[in-house]
Amino acid sequence: MSDALKEAVGRYGIWSVGLRAEDPARRAELADAAAELEQLGYGAAWLGGSSAAHHAVPLVEATSTLTVGTSIQSIWQYEAAESAAGWAGLEASHPGRFVLGLGVSHAKLADQYRRPYSALVAYLDALDEAGVPVGRRVLAALGPRSLALTRDRAAGSIPYLVTPEHTAQAREILGEAPLLAPELKVVQETDPVRARTLARDYLAMYLALPNYTDNFLRHGFTEEDLKDGGSDRLVDAVFAWGDESRIRARVDSFFEAGADHVALQVVDGGDRDALPREGWRRLAALLDASA
Repeated sequence: MSDALKEAVGRYGIWSVGLRAEDPARRAELADAAAELEQLGYGAAWLGGSSAAHHAVPLVEATSTLTVGTSIQSIWQYEAAESAAGWAGLEASHPGRFVLGLGVSHAKLADQYRRPYSALVAYLDALDEAGVPVGRRVLAALGPRSLALTRDRAAGSIPYLVTPEHTAQAREILGEAPLLAPELKVVQETDPVRARTLARDYLAMYLALPNYTDNFLRHGFTEEDLKDGGSDRLVDAVFAWGDESRIRARVDSFFEAGADHVALQVVDGGDRDALPREGWRRLAALLDASA
């Protein structure tokens, strides 16, 4: 089933918080954006934030081949039975088009946060009982233990805010079969000062979350790298910025490290809930030129 999922999502997808908008008035806008993503050649749309199956409906309905996944659905925000029902509804109406991406979120964002690994195992047990197949769910795994769980209980991993070095380690733990689809932020700016300023502005909120900072420390970064919005070394590791050749090289480094698919997030300094559609178009042209 992982091979089918790899084929469905292709090499490139778009990750966006804006694609999970709650406002019903934006439904037409989201449908139009999804149709354009499909036309531009992206294989998947990843719904940022703690998204759920109902957020995927307008995107799936507006397209014919685009895979839509949650990245992520917090196990604390939605009960397993609710997640299973949402998946089943979309599977019945649009078979094979929706992927349930799950994660444990962060202690600062979930009041009930406790024993996250055990809670995730129990959640997967409940999904098994509810009939959600392993081949249609993926996990936002960062550490070795979660990656091993992904290998055994899911179709693949969708790690957020990672480096090619993490991707290489993840591939070693997962083996060849599971999907490995890291997220990568892209700043389409050639001036180093401007690019890194935009990156740091976006990175700041994540540097307050231990799940991410602990992962950086596991992969050779130091406490100094985490100060003042992130060192140049950290920023350059988790963002692709610069001219077309530099951005292409950074994206390709994830594939060279073992990724099957890269979920690209355009960072342009605008509202996080906005849809950076011009950035998506520019990125699609860049990726098409490098194919």
